[in-house]
Amino acid sequence: MRHPKKVTVLVDAATVPDDDPGFESLPDEQSTEYHVIDTLRELDYRVSIIGVHDDIHDMIDRLGRYEPDVVFNLTEQFAGVRSMDKNIAGVLELLRIPFTGSGPEGLMLCRDKRLCKQLLARHKIRVPSFVSLSPGRAGRVPRSIHFPLVVKPALEDGSEGISNASVVWDEAALRERAAFVHERWSQDVIAEEYITGRELYVSVLGNKRLTVLPIREVAFRYDADRPFLATYHVKWNETYRDRWGIEFGFADLDAETARRIGQICKKVYRVLQIRDYGRIDLRLTPEGRLVVLEANPNPGLAYGEEVAESAERAGIGYTQLVDRIVRMALRRGR
Repeated sequence: MRHPKKVTVLVDAATVPDDDPGFESLPDEQSTEYHVIDTLRELDYRVSIIGVHDDIHDMIDRLGRYEPDVVFNLTEQFAGVRSMDKNIAGVLELLRIPFTGSGPEGLMLCRDKRLCKQLLARHKIRVPSFVSLSPGRAGRVPRSIHFPLVVKPALEDGSEGISNASVVWDEAALRERAAFVHERWSQDVIAEEYITGRELYVSVLGNKRLTVLPIREVAFRYDADRPFLATYHVKWNETYRDRWGIEFGFADLDAETARRIGQICKKVYRVLQIRDYGRIDLRLTPEGRLVVLEANPNPGLAYGEEVAESAERAGIGYTQLVDRIVRMALRRGR
């Protein structure tokens, strides 16, 4: 396969720095956009960048001018709406331009937490029981679903909308938290059973042949007798993690448990039509049950974050990881 000369990187327009639109200077904080673009340049690709906002015609026109061999798709939304990320992938398919990551089907199936869990449950993959609550409509919790519940926006990711206040213990608290989410995020709510256990993150690479990378874990070291969540602050605020003794690292698991986790995550990856790379979040209960919480197509690729750290532990350096993802997209597009 010839070395592709031109790669266009699609990013959310809000991530493009006003003083550095070409992503030339690496910032101090983690940044998938900077790290991927810098690595592509190191690999001698001719890189162009499009900040996608609310004008799909502009994106199409610029792609026509750049004529990329492949698109590295780092977008997470369109016009500020996360559930429209699938439409960007759909446009790339219509334009017949190879692109990295999941297609519109995988993005749609993973985006809606309710649809995702319903589909996984149909394939006999254990997920938390849940109820969906729509704005302005009264909803009751079936007797088969047990408190405490975790209340989340149905269509967000990256722990957006999740805080310690997301855990509710009765229907009155559920209604109050659901009303807050409805008003703040203008979308349906999913309220799912809280699952006790270790929280694990499993990165997977590939398409026809899948590679499960070393398993990561978030370790909570405070008040283990109460529910704990990987909230927005836990994931994105280092000061908060230091304050509460929360650490991300590699999970210490016996071989049989690691094998079971790998099997389940491969099944989730295929059922949800994830492509190239993805991350599955799950909990391992004290009884040894594995419960899938989330599936993440196109997860963050910043150097030093979950996918890159797991790849590094498996002997896949960051440069090799980025190049491998590009080449998987090119093989699919041929």
